Amino acid sequence: MDSALVGWADPVQRLRTALDKDEFELFCQPILALQGGGERYPLAEVLVRLREEERALVPPGEFLPVFEHYRMMPQLDRWVVRHTVQRLARRPRIARFTVNVHGQTLEDGEFPRYVAAQLTSNHVAAQQLLFEIDESDALLRLGEASRFAAAYRAVGGAVLVDGFGRRSVSFMPIKELGVQFVKVDGSITRKLLTSDVARTKMNAVLRVSEALKFSIVAECVEEQEVLAHLKGLGCGYAQGFGIHQPHPIDSLAALPA
Repeated sequence: MDSALVGWADPVQRLRTALDKDEFELFCQPILALQGGGERYPLAEVLVRLREEERALVPPGEFLPVFEHYRMMPQLDRWVVRHTVQRLARRPRIARFTVNVHGQTLEDGEFPRYVAAQLTSNHVAAQQLLFEIDESDALLRLGEASRFAAAYRAVGGAVLVDGFGRRSVSFMPIKELGVQFVKVDGSITRKLLTSDVARTKMNAVLRVSEALKFSIVAECVEEQEVLAHLKGLGCGYAQGFGIHQPHPIDSLAALPA
């Protein structure tokens, strides 16, 4: 926490100023389709960076803990949603974005209405914007996560569980939230070629995905051998530095077809 505050005499005011003056940059990481003959990159995860005059772009690992500490994540999530929906209104090459929603924001009963208002005012369909709920929040804040998921499904949207299998392999939150996608954590995908435990977990997720009708995104894919193995298993999607590194969201037009 201390390292993130270096040079910020008043962290709360610094964050408020950054929000008010749009001192953030949206990046995205495309998600690759492994099966079928549709779009190569049908989805992209939205990421956020902070602009600092002397340091250029500050990675989220440095400023997100400050937002969390001062319980300002709902304000940041609103900023990300507003600007992501504005990008979607411009009809980007990738027509569907995923946005992370923090546990603090799940506790905010006004957030679903804010999202719906942004979509309506920008004439963007809810199905174009998916919300990622981290597995830890799906387990620890199941009530709040369920209410949010139900409210967003009511307007045509969908949610996904992120980081699945990082702590446990419990399918209860997945069933409760009615998710459309599950992102299998990198702690599993990185070890697919070397660990029987990782392979067993992945196979279990694949079997349950058929029964509960959700698609799987393998996270943190860095090696082509792992990518080929996932495709052979029937995994639907993959994301990671071995596929495409994050880049500014406005450069989507440069992606290969």
